[in-house]
Amino acid sequence: MAWILALAALPAVAQNVPHLAYVLPAGGWQGATVQVTLGGQFLPNVTDVFISGSGLESKVANYIRPMNANQATELRDRMQELQKLPINPAVFKEMVDIRGKLLIFNSMRLTSPVLAETVTLQVTIAPDAAPGKRELRVATPQGLSNPLVFCVGQLPEFTKTEAIEVVPPPANQTPSQAAVNQVRIAQAATNLEITLPATVNGRIKPGLGNAQQQGRQGQPFTPGQADRYHFQARRGQELVIVASARELMPYLADAVPGWFQAVLTLYDAAGREVAYDDDYRFHPDPVIHFTVPKDGEYAVEIKDALYRGREDFVYRIAIGELPFVTSAFPLGGREGAKTNIALTGWNLPIHQIVMDAQAKAPGIYPVATGRDGPVSNSLPFLVDDLPEVLEKEPNHSPAAAQRVQLPVIVNGRIDRPGEWDVFRFDGHAGQTMVAEVYARRLESPLDSVLRLTDATGKQLAINDDCDDPGEGLETHHADSRIMATLPANGTYYLYLGDIQQKGGPEYAYRLRISAPRPDFELRVTPSAINTNGGMTVPITVHALRKDGFSGEIRLALRDVPKGFVLAGGVLPAGQDQVRLTLTAPLPTQQKPFTLNLEGRATIEGREAIRLAVPAEDMMQAFFYRHLVPAQDLKVFVRRGVTFRTPIKVTAEAPLRIPVGGTIRLPVEVSLPPNSLIEKVQYELSEPPDGVELKEVLAVPDGTGLVLQCDAAKAKAGLRGNLIVTVSGERNPPAANGRPPGNRQRVPLGTLPAVPFEIVRP
Repeated sequence: MAWILALAALPAVAQNVPHLAYVLPAGGWQGATVQVTLGGQFLPNVTDVFISGSGLESKVANYIRPMNANQATELRDRMQELQKLPINPAVFKEMVDIRGKLLIFNSMRLTSPVLAETVTLQVTIAPDAAPGKRELRVATPQGLSNPLVFCVGQLPEFTKTEAIEVVPPPANQTPSQAAVNQVRIAQAATNLEITLPATVNGRIKPGLGNAQQQGRQGQPFTPGQADRYHFQARRGQELVIVASARELMPYLADAVPGWFQAVLTLYDAAGREVAYDDDYRFHPDPVIHFTVPKDGEYAVEIKDALYRGREDFVYRIAIGELPFVTSAFPLGGREGAKTNIALTGWNLPIHQIVMDAQAKAPGIYPVATGRDGPVSNSLPFLVDDLPEVLEKEPNHSPAAAQRVQLPVIVNGRIDRPGEWDVFRFDGHAGQTMVAEVYARRLESPLDSVLRLTDATGKQLAINDDCDDPGEGLETHHADSRIMATLPANGTYYLYLGDIQQKGGPEYAYRLRISAPRPDFELRVTPSAINTNGGMTVPITVHALRKDGFSGEIRLALRDVPKGFVLAGGVLPAGQDQVRLTLTAPLPTQQKPFTLNLEGRATIEGREAIRLAVPAEDMMQAFFYRHLVPAQDLKVFVRRGVTFRTPIKVTAEAPLRIPVGGTIRLPVEVSLPPNSLIEKVQYELSEPPDGVELKEVLAVPDGTGLVLQCDAAKAKAGLRGNLIVTVSGERNPPAANGRPPGNRQRVPLGTLPAVPFEIVRP
């Protein structure tokens, strides 16, 4: 079997792909036109803005690159020159201007490069644009950025002014060096008057003039500001104040705890604290519910719990008599049926809604309420195809255990602190059963624990927390799961409680008790793929295996645009991820392509087809990694390929690598004479343990890559794909009378994925 790669010799792999760090404001009101600032890196020459969904139009208004150290040095040198001159009005004006610029530069000098550049957009939101979260990306000639959240809101919006003002010396000052030294900078006021209901937008920036300290791993830490918003409220109003911070920026790689930890405090007219919150249940973003005791002015303050300030500490706060759902019951229903859902919360227009799942496949769907006004927050509702029952009280001991027949889903609550709900069922020897709780994943505060015992009370299995990698936004996986093989025929008892000994009407759950239901989900990273036309790039597919499914998953593109080729499209049995490659066609459009990747597997004799969810592999607090879902898998194919170098890889598929031995991977390379490439180099990208590229041989039909397999490290039976990157060395010729430059390493691309299997000799 042969794999053929077309490599662009010059130019090759583009660098400096745009990266977005924040969006400010992170949303706008239906029917409004909003000026939006994007912060990040490599943002010059933004050509396009893409916002998911319909009803929004945007255009680029401005780009600002911050002053660099060389420019600041030039200004300081110019200031020294001016200080030697007699001070006249023109000299004085220039000195005042330079001092103001240097003061601003000094206040921003420790800003991370990934936050320093800004682009201003003008975003117009149609009056009928659907409210909710969108994804915003930008494109430059180098590629497509990562996605960030942009919200379409239903309330009037206010945005805090952030302009840094240069304060000149008093007008009556005689032009002098002493007068120049009086120039200072002042940040915009952190207080704003608003009217309710409203959404306010801002960010907690570093305070000007505050001393910088060094945080973990040398990261700059700057004491941040606190922003206050003043408003009038009437006695008896049920105010709901909802902050969105971590919801907008899920994870920050270089910050502890890994996000902006917002704190809300409400003050009355006398400055007394009347309400406070630093999180809402298990969510980092705070929510305040406050009954106004008397007419008057109130102020809500937001700050960081650790008193930090950063350019990407962006927030939105919704304030007013807003509907807010705190809990729902039940948390799900059966496919093909209608379920009455009881809602609890604040300012709700109705307290019961009906979920009609007659035309819905199993999965999670949002439920919310609203009538003649803003729609409430939404909660997830899980639709399944198993029989369902309600928990029946009392069932707090084995003697009073509720009898259930498998398979079943039990909808219940831990009504009181310290309570256990106990269920009994009949089983037989060798039977494999699964008990799984859905609670935290459905916005219940329950931190569940499961215990399985036999009829004598002997504990067979126990579980507190079970990680679900499909929940990319969770940092505490609090739902429990047990998979056990029953040892004998008889009666078994399943205990469900809260590990923290808490309980109440909101501590709801869905408990599945059934035989294993093998299945899988897929995630593909990254969600934005940037490549030149005709080039090949690696991507990663992650398998989220369920209930013991360990089979092979075949990967392919669905409804693929012409010219795209996927190589290495098999996720081997028993493995949770595989790297494969995507080859792009020559570009035919300026806008990104949207791709769909699917996986097929045989499960219990039937073919299962699952669509891969695009995701961003994000880091939290220097260490933890999360697969955060995105809405689309986008591919941006750059223009500018001047010529292509064909490279052919010919080998049996899969390439069988012997443990303790070597194997040759043949590669044919043909470089055109004008490429300036003198030497081609190959490198294995993230090879399996024990496999290394030992040497590169010149052979009659091209090149042989000799792979060596270490018997002490390699694992026989391991399968996957080899990813080989290719680069070249060139010696730039002399030009304009200058001597030739230093030898340069030029990235040329990636070979299509080569399937392999490690075998015993």
